[in-house]
Amino acid sequence: MNSSVVTFEKPMQHIGLADWHAKQWELQQTNDTRRNDAFRVRHESRQLRNETRIKTEWDTYHNNARLADRVTELERWRDLFQGCLDRLNKEMKSLRDEKYETERELDSLGIPLGVISECISMRDNRLGVELTYDDGDTELKKELCVVENVKKLLVERCQSAWEKLNRLEEVKFKLELEINDKGEAIEIEKDQLNFDRNCANITFKTDPTRISRGSIPYETWEEHTRYMKLLADSELEDTNKLREALFVVRERARNDMKAQRDWVDFTLRKRIYQTQKARNELEWQQFKMKEEMEKILKEIDTLIAALEDKTDALKLCETRLENRTYRSGVENARDEAEMGLKDEVYQLRQTRKDLQDKINCAKATYNTLEDQLMFIQRDLANKNQSLMTDIRCLDLRVRLRPKESSGDTATDRNIKLTRMEDEIPPT
Repeated sequence: MNSSVVTFEKPMQHIGLADWHAKQWELQQTNDTRRNDAFRVRHESRQLRNETRIKTEWDTYHNNARLADRVTELERWRDLFQGCLDRLNKEMKSLRDEKYETERELDSLGIPLGVISECISMRDNRLGVELTYDDGDTELKKELCVVENVKKLLVERCQSAWEKLNRLEEVKFKLELEINDKGEAIEIEKDQLNFDRNCANITFKTDPTRISRGSIPYETWEEHTRYMKLLADSELEDTNKLREALFVVRERARNDMKAQRDWVDFTLRKRIYQTQKARNELEWQQFKMKEEMEKILKEIDTLIAALEDKTDALKLCETRLENRTYRSGVENARDEAEMGLKDEVYQLRQTRKDLQDKINCAKATYNTLEDQLMFIQRDLANKNQSLMTDIRCLDLRVRLRPKESSGDTATDRNIKLTRMEDEIPPT
């Protein structure tokens, strides 16, 4: 067959039209499948992106909320500890003030101890029978024991306050450490809370999920924090009780010392009254004794005069009898006159003997009265010395009393207390 155009075919297998349509359909199905796969991938990717975005945002939100809650919790605990620290500083200042007042009270006990010791020493200088274990001596020694017990109690309280202050210093250091640590933790937590994904200083870290050295469980942290709060509250309560105890022991010491001081003053005034009464009685006895001595001295002079008178009378009788012996003869008779003269001689001799005995007795009585007068004078001097000693003790004990705005001096007050206004000459 003749042809005007020469045609050539590829040396490949040709397919039929049905196969071509089949290929077209298969290609269409494949394209649809690929598009569907791409659509599903895009849909799943979009869903994954949305889910991960939402989860990330919610995780970030929850973690931000947790960080905010943690910051709030830390701030709450820090504020609680700061309040405890402020109260602790206030209690420490109050306790130092109470300790200072107690130490001042303790230092002021030196005056009562010195005064009481001096009063006891002064009263030991009494003489004679006035050196007795009277109520004044007993009460002074009792007052000394009271002051010593008060001093011992105050020393113990001051020691307790010093130990408590040291303990409070330790608690204060722990609270300040807790506050500083929580402040640093709050700053760190706030910094983390302020971070976001757009910050420039965020990087990948090596093993960020590791458990850091020194970290503790939350329960342990909470238990430690509550323990510190309870420790601070307990120390504050103990400090308050100790301050009250310091105040109470000072007031009780003042009351006990004041009661004993008033009782000692009353006892000394009572003793002064008793001594003054005994002194007045002795002065009256001295006056009566001197009066009696003057009387008996006059009586002795009278007896001596009577003795001398009887001596002259005896001389007269003896002279008469002797002269009558010179009668001569029968005139030398023992007549009634001679008998009378002899009786008179015997009587005068007996009278002189009686008078001499009475004079000796009167002189012995006078000597006895003189000895008794000397004893009275010594006892009176001892009583005056004892009286002045007790008055000086009262005058010295004025230093134990609070200052009084009175115009009278201590001496005037003692004169009024002992009722000696009429006995002291005016100046």
